[in-house]
Amino acid sequence: MDPPPQRRLAAPLLLLLLLIAASSPAARAWKKDEFRNCNQTPFCKRARTRAPHSLDAPLSLAAGSLSVSPDGSISAELSHPSRPRPLVLRLSALPPHALRLQIDEDYSTATPPHRRFHVPDVLLPDLEARTLHLPEPKSAGGVSTVALSSDLDVVVKHDPFELTVRRAGSGDPVLSFNSHGLFDFEPLRESKPEDETWEEHFRSHTDKRPRGPQSITFDVSFYGADFVYGLPEHGSTSLALRPTRGPGVEESEPYRLFNLDVFEYLHESPFGLYGSIPFMIGHGARASSGFFWLNAAEMQIDVLAPGWDGSTTPENGRIDTLWMAEAGVIDAFFFVGSEPKDVVKQYVSVTGTPAMPQQFATAYHQCRWNYRDEADVDGVDAGFDEHDIPYDVLWLDIEHTDGKRYFTWDHSAFPNPEEMQRKIADKGRKMVTIVDPHIKRDSSFHLHQEATEKGYYVKDANGNDYDGWCWPGSSSYPDMLNPEIREWWADKFSYESYKGSTPTLYIWNDMNEPSVFNGPEVTMPRDALHYGDVEHRELHNAYGYYFHMATADGLLKRGEGKDRPFVLSRAFFAGTQRYGAVWTGDNSADWDHLKSSIPMVLTLGLTGLPFSGADVGGFFGNPEPDLLVRWYQVGAFYPFFRGHAHHDTKRREPWLFG
Repeated sequence: MDPPPQRRLAAPLLLLLLLIAASSPAARAWKKDEFRNCNQTPFCKRARTRAPHSLDAPLSLAAGSLSVSPDGSISAELSHPSRPRPLVLRLSALPPHALRLQIDEDYSTATPPHRRFHVPDVLLPDLEARTLHLPEPKSAGGVSTVALSSDLDVVVKHDPFELTVRRAGSGDPVLSFNSHGLFDFEPLRESKPEDETWEEHFRSHTDKRPRGPQSITFDVSFYGADFVYGLPEHGSTSLALRPTRGPGVEESEPYRLFNLDVFEYLHESPFGLYGSIPFMIGHGARASSGFFWLNAAEMQIDVLAPGWDGSTTPENGRIDTLWMAEAGVIDAFFFVGSEPKDVVKQYVSVTGTPAMPQQFATAYHQCRWNYRDEADVDGVDAGFDEHDIPYDVLWLDIEHTDGKRYFTWDHSAFPNPEEMQRKIADKGRKMVTIVDPHIKRDSSFHLHQEATEKGYYVKDANGNDYDGWCWPGSSSYPDMLNPEIREWWADKFSYESYKGSTPTLYIWNDMNEPSVFNGPEVTMPRDALHYGDVEHRELHNAYGYYFHMATADGLLKRGEGKDRPFVLSRAFFAGTQRYGAVWTGDNSADWDHLKSSIPMVLTLGLTGLPFSGADVGGFFGNPEPDLLVRWYQVGAFYPFFRGHAHHDTKRREPWLFG
């Protein structure tokens, strides 16, 4: 049994009053030019300039194609004469009344060289077994109606295609798909037409896009909603998502979901950060609803202000949204509930409930880049005792390794890692070390040798092991999409493989967006290749999720299933809650970042990922004593409570501030 967490909470009322009174200096500059905006992203620019109901080739339901399948789902064909092949639509239901919509190309009529990517291992494995049988649809006048439950119907308009979830008694709509006619599904091509250019350029990087444009766009409307929430991760001082387009909205970007290593990020921006969860909740006085799109490609989402479509009398209590993705398929879920917790409950019934943490993991964690050596570790640990400050976990960043080779120790600074951990453990405390996905390309490093020999690295567009630049210098990245490679990675956490580790040592996954210092937008090129000939653009937002999964599985195997893992990850995706905690990344020591940390952490909780927090005191910069005190008071309420700082900052152990 773990000792109870040594945690002290501040008074909530005092905390709120202090936050309201907090000053707000301007946010520090970030390297804006390193990252693309919507106008520099062709699929986003194309989709955002379309007017409602303006598509030249709107998709329609083929006459007589709506039918109930043996598994209880409903299937249909969507087509237009200009398309090279039709689309296949599937509707299915999950208890109590969730609707799943799946749309992909029909590969039986004409097979392109590649198929679209379906994100694996995110949805719970028993999902199909829990699927309910839908009744035969009732069709009349180009509209089909299906009973989703005793109080909800699904209404499908055939031409052009539109889907609405509505109240069965009153007929009031709750959610709709394509009610503004913006649904576009760019078909895969068998070859590139001579008059088209598929390459995309950003700064010094070229994306060859050998498979051509394949984006998907559609609109979703939330009826009876006063606000919408979700779509982590972005910096914001508002819990509700603000409109990004329409009357009264200044020039703005859509909410971007594309996992990136963004340090000193803006505290108020729709720009995407380290993780992505494409889940949105609509809430009003009468009910709540939710929409989740399982797609790991880059996504951009507009929240549209009333009148965005030119209407002079916009409908009250309806919020329209525009969803845009670079690639993938439509695998979407519609949730309806009386209040937000009903919607979140349905969402986690699909993606999984949060893992139960050990008690120590909910207590205070002390971290720095980096504690220098074993004597420094002893001194920090003793300092907490001397000043009677409770803490439960001490962390080591990248400098504890032998030349940034993970699963190793710098033997000049940490010659006796097991003894160091034992002394910490004798006080009921734990330690955490960092393990990142970039593997140093060093022929003498056993991990690199093994990964190279087994062909376990992500490949570049030419089929060679991808070589990018990160903390160790020249680095390669394990292909975590492959279950075999995830199993191999998990084995590296055994005591035999990870020399110097003990049962009280846990793991921190950083830089797993993945971060590539010399890559486009500080990440991996989109035309890199993964297991199954999948392009990186198709799974980018899930790479860190698979890395987190493999690490958590490794600790579970290490403990023979008897010790709950603790793994902190910076990158995340839908389903990450099953594997551990996350934090909000490289924030700054200023009042704005303290303020924005609260809605950021709350948004993670609303999207199924409650075990989260922000670096107390700010990672960059030196907090003034008053800011640090206030941040500790807030941090006591973060589910994950850690003080952490950059190596260029002043030492920040709490007693150093008086």
